[in-house]
Amino acid sequence: MEIEIRIPSFGESINEVTLSRWLKKEGDLVHIDESICELESEKATNELPAEKSGKLHIVAAEGSVLKIGDLLGTIDTSVEVAKEVVKETSSVKEELPVTADARPQVIEEKSSAPATQTETYAKNIPSPAADKLIRETGTEVGNGTGKGGRITKVDVLDAIRNKRQPVKAFSREERREKMSSLRKTVARHLVAAKNETAMLTTFNEVDMKSIMDIRSKHKDAFKEKFGVNLGFMSFFAKACSYALQEFPAVNGYIDGDEIIYHEYCDISIAVSTPKGLVVPVIKNVESLSFSEIESKVADLAKRGRDNKLTLEEMTGGTFTITNGGVFGSLMSTPIINVPQSAILGMHKIQERPVVIDGQIVIRPMMYVALSYDHRIIDGKESVSFLVRVKEMLEHPEMLLVGGDPVKEMLSL
Repeated sequence: MEIEIRIPSFGESINEVTLSRWLKKEGDLVHIDESICELESEKATNELPAEKSGKLHIVAAEGSVLKIGDLLGTIDTSVEVAKEVVKETSSVKEELPVTADARPQVIEEKSSAPATQTETYAKNIPSPAADKLIRETGTEVGNGTGKGGRITKVDVLDAIRNKRQPVKAFSREERREKMSSLRKTVARHLVAAKNETAMLTTFNEVDMKSIMDIRSKHKDAFKEKFGVNLGFMSFFAKACSYALQEFPAVNGYIDGDEIIYHEYCDISIAVSTPKGLVVPVIKNVESLSFSEIESKVADLAKRGRDNKLTLEEMTGGTFTITNGGVFGSLMSTPIINVPQSAILGMHKIQERPVVIDGQIVIRPMMYVALSYDHRIIDGKESVSFLVRVKEMLEHPEMLLVGGDPVKEMLSL
């Protein structure tokens, strides 16, 4: 009996996906729940598991853009898959690295016996990060050194270093690639943001010394107690959550002839992945502790890099924070993540001379930028919002209550 493999639904807003890669070959024996291909939607990349065990017949080609319900292939369930093979293959699947950047573990050869199904399940299949490098550089990689023989990012980097590049005076070559579903969606949203909003950007700079002193003093104890690193994002997210409650227009957006204000702060965090930029959402930041924020940021970033984010986790959001500083950006004008009305851009921390109490001192400074929709946010509100964020970051004790603790104590 043959069963059909069709494109499943990925949510109401997604009508088509791209078949980015087959994880199994034509005629391979697959077992139930084994991943057989990768499907890339405008939101994320997901692995599609087999519904039954049997022999795989491939219909759709890699790179095809398919509608929901289109036929991918079939599985002939009349072909039996040995139980011991299924068991062993499942074991290998569980041992695969969970992150693209995991260091490879070299598997020692015990014998020269012919390869079995357990050895070939992941053999020479690149991880997402490795696959991106291979496509970008055109590097050929031999046998993988990851678990199950999987090709890791380190394998590709080693191959690039060992590759003898031919000497060329110049090149006139060019190549053409289809845009991925995610890249097309990002492009569409960016153009919409520029065309449909009255976008302006206001800038300020933050003295990061107080925050850096706190991190330096408490990062080890924080990591030991909560199991996550104490980063800058929790400070920025918490400061923004207080400022958003003080300036509700920055936390709202226009819907037709109405303005929707939010009594909660669902902050989208921009995460760079091998497939492009995604913005998963941390909900109710105003009610979360620093450790809870850092745990959620680390989890979302990791699953974003592994293409494991769900549609629900990337839907919604009332405000966005993006950190171009991790790539070395000193200053930029971030583009609004529509339908939101504002986005905060963090940048590189750089030591600069500043004047404090009439003295020139060297301080770790960061430029921050707030891009906002002038249709809903006035200049006074945008500047005041950014100044309030700056005040809280430079005086972290304000993050305890969202304002000056002495004034709060005196009810002023």
